[in-house]
Amino acid sequence: MTLTPDRVRTRFPEISTRAWEHPADRTALVALRSLTGFDTVLRTLSGLLRERQHRLLYLATAVRVDEHQFATLHRLRADCVEILDAPTTPEMFVMQDPHVNAFTIGMDRPFIVLTTGLVELMDTEELRFVIGHELGHALSGHAVYRTMLMHLMRLSASLGWMPVGGWAVRAIVAALMEWSRKSELSGDRAGLLCGQDVDASVRVHMKTAGGAWLREMNLTAFLAQADDYRTAGDLRDGVLKLLNLELQSHPFSVLRAAELRRWIESGEYDRLRGGAYPRREHDGNARIGDEIRSAARSYRESFEMSDDALFRTVRNLGKDVGEAVSTVGQEVGQTVADLGKRISDWRRS
Repeated sequence: MTLTPDRVRTRFPEISTRAWEHPADRTALVALRSLTGFDTVLRTLSGLLRERQHRLLYLATAVRVDEHQFATLHRLRADCVEILDAPTTPEMFVMQDPHVNAFTIGMDRPFIVLTTGLVELMDTEELRFVIGHELGHALSGHAVYRTMLMHLMRLSASLGWMPVGGWAVRAIVAALMEWSRKSELSGDRAGLLCGQDVDASVRVHMKTAGGAWLREMNLTAFLAQADDYRTAGDLRDGVLKLLNLELQSHPFSVLRAAELRRWIESGEYDRLRGGAYPRREHDGNARIGDEIRSAARSYRESFEMSDDALFRTVRNLGKDVGEAVSTVGQEVGQTVADLGKRISDWRRS
């Protein structure tokens, strides 16, 4: 694998992660980052996770990417770090595994793992998108916050702070899964900002869905599948779509490609490339109330534009959209804030 001569890509000095985070994802993250004593809780949870043990495991069983090993991936990572002006460069490993996968783990020092199945399937520009996606996860702290949320849930249940096994727990789990799916959309946006190749970003999802026979697939037809998915079926199909998605941590590949297309068509991608993006120095000014409203607006727009039979039925019933569509980012943010406060109180008692 060799790198083709690089074209000019826009750099984003001092870019904040808020630039690529989906509104629902960003709402939960702002809520988490504002928790008092958050760093202390994270260090405690990091110890529970045995993060050092995980890193040692990959040092012993996978290949660490550097200038001597997987040099192409090393250069792609360096490009992504420069484009997103990342303060640090996360370690990266290639693991022998035929399954197509990439993930970011770790709390104090997040690191990226790519499987050989993914590396062998993707071309250079597609790998640039994948590495940018994972770098976006690392910079946003998704691994940190997901881990914290899961431990908060377990700890809260064990201390009797909320009902166990009932609808309350199920609702929280569903909200967390919805947040996880939105964080994947955030990662896709970061990947596109790194590669700035729209076709390559769609090809990644095409290959994830259909494998290596790219010559037998068609980008336009692939995106048209998402339109068919949204409009096909009756009310029963609308319910089945929700049930299929409920416990999925990742959105489906076809829908991820369509969501990225929608983000581009909104004009946000071009605005960021034109320099209109939030800077890290202003992250401290982010307000949870503003993010909740942004998330609510995002869900409301999706609801109002949806051609899904279930959503059409709800609209036709004349229900107020603002009441009918729950703001998941608000639910997750408030849940985490409440649990975080309980943990702080518990630690002081």
